[in-house]
Amino acid sequence: MQYFRKLWFLLIFLFLLTTHLFSQSFLILDIKVIGTQKIDTDLILATSGIKIGDAFYPELISNAIKSLYKLNVFNDVNIEIKEINEGSGLRLEIIVEELPVISKITYEGNKAISTSKIEEISTLRLGSYWSPIIKAENTRKLLSEYKSKSYNLAQIDYEVKEIQNINSIDDSSTQTEAVEIKIIVNEGKRIAVRRINIYGNNEIQTKKLLSKMKTKRKNLFRSGAYEETKFQEDLKLIVEFYNKEGFIDARILKTEQSIDDNRFLTINIYVDEGKKYFFGKIDVTGNQHFDKDTILNNFTFKENEIFDMDKFSNQMQKVASLYYEEGYIYANFEPGINKTDNKVNINLIIEENTRAKIHKIHITGNTKTKEKIIRRQLVITPGDYFRQSRVIRSQQNVYNLGFFEPDLGINYDQINSKGDVDLYLNVTDKTSGSANGGIGYNSRDKIVGQFSISHNNIFGNYWQGNLKWEFSKTTQNVEFDFTNPYLYDTDILFGFNIYHTKKEWVDYNYDIYTNGGGFRFGYPIKFVDNSKIIAGYSLYSKKYEIRNLDNYFSSNLAKLDSLGLQYTSSVNVTIIRDSRDNVFFPTSGSRFTLYSELAGGPFAGDFNYFKQIAEISWFTPAFYTTVLRTKWRFGYITGYGNSSNEVPPDERFYLGGTGSDGLRGYADRSIGPIDGGAREILFSTELGIPISSDQVIGLLFLDAGNCYNKLEDFNFNDFKKGAGLGVRIRTPFGLIGFDYAHNFEKKKWEPHFQFGTTF
Repeated sequence: MQYFRKLWFLLIFLFLLTTHLFSQSFLILDIKVIGTQKIDTDLILATSGIKIGDAFYPELISNAIKSLYKLNVFNDVNIEIKEINEGSGLRLEIIVEELPVISKITYEGNKAISTSKIEEISTLRLGSYWSPIIKAENTRKLLSEYKSKSYNLAQIDYEVKEIQNINSIDDSSTQTEAVEIKIIVNEGKRIAVRRINIYGNNEIQTKKLLSKMKTKRKNLFRSGAYEETKFQEDLKLIVEFYNKEGFIDARILKTEQSIDDNRFLTINIYVDEGKKYFFGKIDVTGNQHFDKDTILNNFTFKENEIFDMDKFSNQMQKVASLYYEEGYIYANFEPGINKTDNKVNINLIIEENTRAKIHKIHITGNTKTKEKIIRRQLVITPGDYFRQSRVIRSQQNVYNLGFFEPDLGINYDQINSKGDVDLYLNVTDKTSGSANGGIGYNSRDKIVGQFSISHNNIFGNYWQGNLKWEFSKTTQNVEFDFTNPYLYDTDILFGFNIYHTKKEWVDYNYDIYTNGGGFRFGYPIKFVDNSKIIAGYSLYSKKYEIRNLDNYFSSNLAKLDSLGLQYTSSVNVTIIRDSRDNVFFPTSGSRFTLYSELAGGPFAGDFNYFKQIAEISWFTPAFYTTVLRTKWRFGYITGYGNSSNEVPPDERFYLGGTGSDGLRGYADRSIGPIDGGAREILFSTELGIPISSDQVIGLLFLDAGNCYNKLEDFNFNDFKKGAGLGVRIRTPFGLIGFDYAHNFEKKKWEPHFQFGTTF
């Protein structure tokens, strides 16, 4: 008892003494940094957070040490405290030992992975610091790369050669200033999957589960490579497959792996299938904006149908999109799943919350394009309810201008308690103007080429100008074109063009010289989405010359040759509806064009004819990221009045080659009657395969068509057909392409170069 009483008094005494000592206020009067080699003293002082004149407290030391270690440049940090000025103040000595710097890196033993690839992956760099943390991270990255190539037994070791330097604290000691690192790789043998065993699958066959996995057993056609990340994805795929088959409680219990002969991997997967469930009934509560039937129409399950979790999730997403489209972006959906026997009954609880309105739309990043041009593309405005489809369409419209990089994004922030939001559209400018040229080849003209100077965003106003020269053995064409889509900041489009053309129609035995121009006005069709109408007038002179009087030429051509210079005066109207999501590589939507031209008659001129062309293209997702593109084109031309039986030969239809009337596999203008056709029909389908986003696209295509003088001559069996493969590349100079097509009639292959899009 006496012992405990003494101990108690001793504890009280120590407590009072400690309290007295720490109750004294010590000031930091001096700070000294010791041991620095390369790190600036001011950086150390600033990072420590300690300043002369601060009051001292114990946590100050621990916080400073933690902060200095976070710089990842010190091997050791210590702070010593010394009293000065007769105990009224303190001097702090921050003693550091810097990590050594890497002065040399070499590699040994790597064969499966090149040294350049290891250098790319490695976290080690000349001049960086060497530490256990950096070593561990570097090892992790290298082993991950080796495992991705099925070298699962690879080992990474290091030889570290230290370069010493005399320490400034004590001349008798040394400090490592730099290190030379040798990375030694023991790759081991490449591992191949020999067996994959699945246990516990009583309801679903093993081969079905194995077919869902990306990890495959080694055989004659497969390497059996094992990748850990891919295998973990496989486990998720197995569970997802079970969920689709009604086993919504399925789970992976565990996996085991064993390696035989340091080469072959056996994988054991243990599953718990759970019970198979069928769909029962679904009910909805909490809905106010939409009635129950509107919501339930999104669910296509029938009673006693296998409950497919993936299908249910997709249908839940449709319900969410229904609300988001009406501005309920804060809505919550809680699908209460009640399992009874082998039935799943759903009680969908909806919490609609507030409805969001657009407050402001902020546009950033547009250093070249005027903001008003971007805002014209937006189909949602401040004050509108947030509608998901309109936000997406606005984003597509801005990108389709062609002025900005693909990483164009829209975000929103809530700005008040009502749930209203500000939209933020950030764009990144790209080059809008270009000077380009190219040389190509086709079987008819041999060498063909074009040079052009164009700009589709002059002064940031979306004004488009293009000066173009095309040349070949048979063609010389110079043209200037200008378009202002928003005349005087209205929705009126205005444009004009002037051109000079000389064309040798060798196969048709005449040359033609054309000089002229025209202007056009356009306006949106307000009651039809994504539509506009463009009306134009053209006036140009033509001169026809028969090339060889000994060869065949029609009476119409003989008359044109004798008349010399003739004039064409015409008006044209074009109706366009374009709902493509991406004009550069559409994945959905369509484009419809109806072109009508009336020459002569009330507009004077030497030629009287009526011409009409209808073209429609559809774009549909196919599989993976591919897109099916289908086009039909119909053309019709007829004379009237004094020209009822005579239509200028160059206005008629000639199929073949590339261009709007292209049929690949045939030479340019090689399909049709000798004097050209008065009717045309063209079908084309392409499977677009994105190789690099919408910048590089691969193609598989089929073209078919023909042209006639009379509609009764039309016959599907007479269609000329070509099929093949090609590529389209978006460059700063525009879209260029190459196609290689098989002519089914002549059983030969034809190459085609082209500039711009024709689909």
